[in-house]
Amino acid sequence: MCPAERESPQPGSARAARVRGNPSQEKPPGPAELRARAARAVDAVRRRRLALDEVLGAGTPPLVRELAFGTCRRYFSLRGAVDARLSHPLRDRDQDIYALLLVGLYQLRHLRVPDHAAVSETVGATRVLGKPWARGLVNGVLRRAAEAPADTASEEERWEHPRWLIEALRTAWPDLCPELFDANNGRAPMALRVNRTKHGVPAYRALLDAAGLAHRSGIPPASLVLETPVPAARLPGYDAGWVAVQDEAAQLAATLLPLAPEARVLDACAAPGGKAFGMLEADPSIAVTALDASANRLQRLHGEANRLGHRLAGVITGDATDTKWWDGTLFDAILLDAPCSGTGTLRRHPDIKVSRSPADVERAADLQRAMLASLWGVLSSGGTLLYCTCSVLPEENDAVLEDFLAVTPDAASAPIHASWGRSTDHGRIVLPSPGGPDGFYFARLAKGPAA
Repeated sequence: MCPAERESPQPGSARAARVRGNPSQEKPPGPAELRARAARAVDAVRRRRLALDEVLGAGTPPLVRELAFGTCRRYFSLRGAVDARLSHPLRDRDQDIYALLLVGLYQLRHLRVPDHAAVSETVGATRVLGKPWARGLVNGVLRRAAEAPADTASEEERWEHPRWLIEALRTAWPDLCPELFDANNGRAPMALRVNRTKHGVPAYRALLDAAGLAHRSGIPPASLVLETPVPAARLPGYDAGWVAVQDEAAQLAATLLPLAPEARVLDACAAPGGKAFGMLEADPSIAVTALDASANRLQRLHGEANRLGHRLAGVITGDATDTKWWDGTLFDAILLDAPCSGTGTLRRHPDIKVSRSPADVERAADLQRAMLASLWGVLSSGGTLLYCTCSVLPEENDAVLEDFLAVTPDAASAPIHASWGRSTDHGRIVLPSPGGPDGFYFARLAKGPAA
C-alpha cells in the first residue's frame, strides 16, 4: 500500500463513527441505493483500476458484493450487450451510469430477481447517483437487453476474459483451455486450515460434522474444504483460534520449506500471515519473522496472530527489495510470496480481469526479480528460499527463476516432488479447477557456498 494513502478508520473508533454515522440510527439502504453502491464500485474498478476489496469494506451488504463481484465476473459479455444497445458512447463523466447498466444487466441475466424489479430499482438508482436524466436511458437499454438472447459473438464475451489474457493463457496452457477459462469464471470454494496447536484434524472434522457442515479433506494435511461456504463466525471455535480460512494452494507453501527445529525463518510479503502461521502450526519451535511493506496489512497480521495464539519472532514493516531493516543475522529459510498479477485467483478477484493489463505483468516480474536478488543476501549458505506467486503466467514464474539463476552462481533449483499440480522447468504449479484450489506456483531454491 502506498505510504501516503490515508488509513481507514478502525471499527469502533470515534473517527469511524463520524464516517459511518451511528449504525443504530442509520436507515438501512434501499434497493436503489444498493444498486448505486454496486455501480460505484464497478466504476472504480473500470476507471481507477481499484480492487473491489479496496472499494467494498467488510460491512458491505451481501447484495452489493454479489452485484459488484458478479458484474466483474461476467463483465465482457455484459459490456458487449450494453454497447450493442447504446446509440452512442456515454461521456466520461457519465461512466457511473454505464457501470449501472452493467449491474442492471447482471441482475437480469444471472440473478433470481424478477425482471420488473431489477429494471425498476436500477432505474431508481439513477437518482441516487444524482443523474435522474438517465432514467429513460437505463430503462430502455435494460428492457431491450432483457428481451434479447445473450450474444457472445467475440471470444472476450464467450470466455469472460480480456483478449490479452486469453492469448496469454492459451500460450502458457494450450491443452487446458477452455477448461481454465471456465474454472476462472466459477466461484471459489471455502478451504480451512486447522490450527494443530489447538486441535487435531480428526477432532475438528468431528466438530464440523456436529455443526452440520459437510466437508472433505484438502490437499495439505491440515486442510478441509467445505461443500458450501459459510460466514467464518459459524465455524466451530473460530473466535478461539481453532481454525483459519485459507485456500488449499496457499497452505501448500508452509509444507514445502525443509525446516529444522528452531530454524530462523523469514516470511517476506507476509501479511495477512496465513503462511507464517501455517509454518508455526506445523512446528511451533521455529522462529518466524514477518516482513511486509504495508503497516495496515501488518495490523491484520497482529490480529490474526492473537486470535490463533501464535508468537512471531519479529514483525517488520519494510521493503523486500531493500534490506535496510535486516539485523545482520542470516535466515535458515525464506518464504517469498511475491506480489504478482493474481491471475490464479480470478475466481476470488474477478476485478483483475477488468483492471489489469500486460504492463502490470511486466511490472510485477521486474519487482519479483528485485525481491529475489535482495533477499538472497540474507539467506544462509545451505539455506532454502521458497518462491511462490498466485499467478499462472510463466512470465512471473519460471521466467523469473530462469533470469535469477543465470546471474546467481550460488543458487540452484531444488525439485519439488509431489502428487499434486504440474511440474514446470523450475518448480511446480497448481492450476484452478472447479471446486479445487486457486492457481499457485512454487519454486524451491537451494543456496550453496559462495562462488
